[in-house]
This record gives sequence, C-alpha cells and structure tokens, in this order.
Amino acid sequence: MSEENRENEEMSFAELLAETSVGKGWLKPGDRLQAPVVKITPEWVFIDLGEKNEGYLDRKEFLNELDEMTINEGDIITAYFVKSSHSEKLFTTRITSSAAGKQFLEDAWQNAIPVEAVVEKEIKGGFEVKLGGTMRGFCPYSQMTLRRSEDPASFIGQRLVFNIIEYKENGRNIILSRRAILEEEQRAKKEGLRETLQPGQTVRGAVTAIHKFGVFVDLDGIQGLIPASEMDWDRTRGTEELFTLGQEVTAMIMGIDWEKDKITLSVKAASPDPWTLLEERYPLGSTQLGKVVRLADFGAFVTLEPGVDGLIHISKLGRGKKVKHPREALKEGQAVEVQVEKIEAAQRRISLALVELVKQEQDEKELPEKYRGEGSKTMGTLGDLFQLKKDQPLGQKKRKP
Repeated sequence: MSEENRENEEMSFAELLAETSVGKGWLKPGDRLQAPVVKITPEWVFIDLGEKNEGYLDRKEFLNELDEMTINEGDIITAYFVKSSHSEKLFTTRITSSAAGKQFLEDAWQNAIPVEAVVEKEIKGGFEVKLGGTMRGFCPYSQMTLRRSEDPASFIGQRLVFNIIEYKENGRNIILSRRAILEEEQRAKKEGLRETLQPGQTVRGAVTAIHKFGVFVDLDGIQGLIPASEMDWDRTRGTEELFTLGQEVTAMIMGIDWEKDKITLSVKAASPDPWTLLEERYPLGSTQLGKVVRLADFGAFVTLEPGVDGLIHISKLGRGKKVKHPREALKEGQAVEVQVEKIEAAQRRISLALVELVKQEQDEKELPEKYRGEGSKTMGTLGDLFQLKKDQPLGQKKRKP
C-alpha cells in the first residue's frame, strides 16, 4: 500500500475513481456501509467488506482526547467510501479538517459525507465554524442540537462533526448541520434500545432538564420522563429540591411507547417503599416526632419520615373544646410529638394523636369523679387540682380509679 496512493487530498472523489466493485455490488464515492473491524495496526483500521475484500481507515479517527482507541477488533462501524487504488479501498467516518479542501468539501456535500470542524465563535443566529485552512461555515442554532441549548457558549472550541447542507459560491457560503447527525445517531440508538429496554427494568441516566411537571433523563441518547408523581415518596419536596442538571439517577421503566418516543420512568418504584414493615418501625402506642405539613378541614397531616404521613383528625385537637379548623390548634411547619393510634398499611393510612392531649386525657382519668369538669371531658379547674392534693393524705400516691 503506497503512500502516494493514500494521499492526493485535493483531488475529487470522482477523479480518483468513478466506481469500484465490492463482491457483487458497486461502491461509489460517498456510499455508506457497516462493516466489522478485522484488524487494528499502529496506522490503520481494516474492515471486512465481504468476499475476501478489505477496506481501511485512518486509525486517528478512532482516538479519543486521551489518545485511546474507542473501538476494538470485531466491532461493527459505519464508514463512507472515499476512493480506491490498486484494489485498496479507503473509507472514512468523516472528512477531517486537514483534508477539508474546497474539492473535498464539495464532494462531501454532494455525497452526504460528514465533515469534522471546530466551532470558533457565536455569531448572530448561530455559530461560525472552521472547516480547515481558510474555509469557514455557518451552523444555525436550530441545527446545532436536537433541543435548543441553554448554554450556547459551551460549544465554542469544540471539535464536532457536521453535514454540509448547502455549498454555494465556490465554498464561500457553506451551511452546516449537526442536528441531522444527532438524529441519525438517535435512530440507531433507539433501534438498539428496542432490543434491551423493557417495562419493569431498572436503568440509570443523567438528568437533562427539570420542570415542575417532571424531569427528563438521558438513557443513552433516548429521553425518558420522570413525572412529578413518580419522583419521590416524599410528596412535599419539589423537583428542584430533588434533582440537579447532570445528576445520575436510578429509575424503573413504567411504560414504553416507541411510536411516540415516550419512556415513562419512576424513581419511587426503584427505591424501597417506606410503608413496608411500617408497623415494626412505628408500633401502636409509640411516641414519634413529626412535622405538620398540611392542614385540611378534617385534620392535620404530619410527616413521620419522607413518604410517610399520618393524620390527626380534627376531633382529636380540641379536647372538649370545639375546633372549627386545625389551624386553631396547629400551624404548618410546626414540630409535634405524636402517638401512633392506628396503622392501615394497605390503605397507606396512619391515625395519630397529639401526645400532649393524650397525657391530659390520661391525667383526667386519674382524677376522682368529683374533680372532673361537669358535663365536660376536660380536667376541671386549677382549683379542683389543688383540692385533690388537699384531700389526699400526705405521702399518699394517686391511684387509678
């Protein structure tokens, strides 16, 4: 394989070869195919074209920022045919900036071959992109990403791959698009994910967008949505309290609609249900600390732990005094000591009572009948209590009636 036949970068693909045969088919410059990698050398990557035919690509196309190979022998890659000479067929995954001469760029435009370029600066309506040498192109905002970026400046200085969608005035007016490449990558990933993703499966992904109605998560190029109702067992916390952009989350797939590209996720379903074994953590009659999180006409809701709320019914807030609304006795955010009176785990219900009022009721029961308030369930007057002490012999302890 001579170096002379590997160069001639400024020659057009058409001049190098009009067409070449591979097996029973024909390859023309710009044709795209998928082929397995059969060998990797210090300079080249060889692919199997079938029927004892091989193609080669520049090894540098598969190096990352750390000069590490991103492919292995046996991997299937997508490549574009460039030229053929002496039965040696050159392919590429993209036209690099070093080869981005006018003729190569025009042929890349005509044959839909991706080109590698550096985003130089942000200008009105989009970005100025350097293709190589003195060649410049323009990429509109709408063609840079699948969704409008909230930080356009983040693209400056990046080396990215584009399609040329317009080539005019002998290369003085070049319009680029990265969106088409991203859409193609997304379609390929979608087909792969169809084979692997199933409802009930647990997946991990990074948060890409946060809204009140839910959070979007990237699943290897496909967006999944965690609705607000599926974010956390604790319903008192909002989306911005629970998630940050870029955060890695674990969620369970609740549903998939490939026709609408809709994947519904649940963080709740992927984490332990706090109501499991609840009766062991909160025995009947036990005293617990909680916080009033909501006041309703019929009572006050108290959070015992994230995702576990109990109810103090309004009838248990007055102790003989009629309470028209829980706000007369409690306020939201107030820390309270409560007693667990009843648990219905299947219905996710816990009945609570204020410890302070429970103690008052117990003390009242210890009073002799004559010291209890007439026609009332209250403890009676302060004078009644003093009278009780006076009536009891010195050193005599109270006894339960």
